[in-house]
Amino acid sequence: MTSSFTSPPTAPAPAHALWSPRLWGLLVVLAGNMLIDALEVSVALVALPAIGTDLGAPLTTTQWTVTGFAIGFGGLMLLGARAVALLGRRRVYLAALLCFAAASLAGALAEGPWLLAATRVVKGFCAALTAPTGLAIIATAFPEGPARNRALSVYTFFGAGGFTTGLLLSGWLTGVSWRLTFAFPAPVVLVLFVLGLRLIPRSVNEGGGRQGHGPVRGRTGEGRRAAGRGPSREGSRSFGLASAAAFLGALLALVGGTVSVPVHGVADLRSTGPLALGALLLVLYVARERAAADPLARLPLLRDGAMVRSAIGAACLNGSYLGLLFVLTHHFQTFADRSPWQTALAFLPAALPLAVTALFSGRLIARFGAPGLIAAGALLPFAGYLLLLRTPEPPTYATGILPTMLLVGAGFVLSFAALNSRATAHLAPEERGAAGALYQTAVQLGAALTVALVAALLAGSAAAGPHTASGTVRPALILVAAVGGLGLLTALTGLGPRRRAAR
Repeated sequence: MTSSFTSPPTAPAPAHALWSPRLWGLLVVLAGNMLIDALEVSVALVALPAIGTDLGAPLTTTQWTVTGFAIGFGGLMLLGARAVALLGRRRVYLAALLCFAAASLAGALAEGPWLLAATRVVKGFCAALTAPTGLAIIATAFPEGPARNRALSVYTFFGAGGFTTGLLLSGWLTGVSWRLTFAFPAPVVLVLFVLGLRLIPRSVNEGGGRQGHGPVRGRTGEGRRAAGRGPSREGSRSFGLASAAAFLGALLALVGGTVSVPVHGVADLRSTGPLALGALLLVLYVARERAAADPLARLPLLRDGAMVRSAIGAACLNGSYLGLLFVLTHHFQTFADRSPWQTALAFLPAALPLAVTALFSGRLIARFGAPGLIAAGALLPFAGYLLLLRTPEPPTYATGILPTMLLVGAGFVLSFAALNSRATAHLAPEERGAAGALYQTAVQLGAALTVALVAALLAGSAAAGPHTASGTVRPALILVAAVGGLGLLTALTGLGPRRRAAR
């Protein structure tokens, strides 16, 4: 699930300040694209069985349509932040829109699974460019106070509602053709691009200055912090392409090696080779980042306990959730003979609550505190996973799957925004952009690695011989529960520092 990006608190402004038509149009572009970015996380899930049937691809191959987007998003997030810093927000945002539309059309026309997977990685990278950049544009184009807060609320609402929208659109369009699921964003994004040409303001390093529709604070330290950049050193900075390539290659190799195990065996070089290569590239990435004068990632932030706990908790929440939906999509359309539309409707109890309550998350955090909400939000999904494991075979929707969906949805309502807030709230303003990028990277990696492991376990169970529906999916559900349990354990360790701080 695409997470919201936190921003520093703003000072109050006159309550009577009105938005110009240009500001309304800008918000339409930014929020509309945030909706597209968020729905891309879920839009492929329901279509997976149809993709596999049409392209003749096994589950270990079709899983790349989900993990590819997460890898492109999380694996290239840090490179995207550097590109925005060097090239400017407007230039990068508009280029990402065009690239996203082209990748959508290419994916819809793909005749093989690997081209489809490649387009998903590209679209993930485009989302990594536009999602945080849209927030930075809001922070500089909208007046401080109620006006900016309203814009951020709309932006967050569209992001939270995108996952639900993606499920429904995918369920509806896949009934006609799975290709429509990947094609429909293209014309929408092209319309947003045309509007953005006139409405997205230029930043200082693009030479445009103010656009006459809101304060542009790029000339100040505060403006740079709002964009997540820190002190301006563009003239001496590099893109860090070698580090980014090492990190992206490591993720691709680790996922590829994981899903190769049920196909070739754990001792086969086609499995161990990619896994070893992935580990080697991770070591190379860390070494390059530690030696670089201007690294992509601020690795010392990993010594911050609250940020690391939030990142692990969010990775487990996101990973276990997408893993569960991956398992249930396989169960519904392979064993239960459900249509794509019925599958999408079955997932709504988990996806809809966050979209409905997104605007009230700040009040929950203020009332109950982030650590307690994070712990409660980790407990409820874990309880749901255990409940599903204990459901007699075959699991019925009303008594087995639906309660799990409701518990997972409640967990997201409680902890999604709290995790975002907790990750950076205690840090100095100049550190929040870098910490937020690391946090978002962890969120997407949790999804990619968990879904890859789930796909490997489902494929391994199917290859082991004929099983009942419950027997085939049970190992994958145990993994989902284990990931959720790790998130709960991490959340509980965060309660200790809270009590000590209170004393």
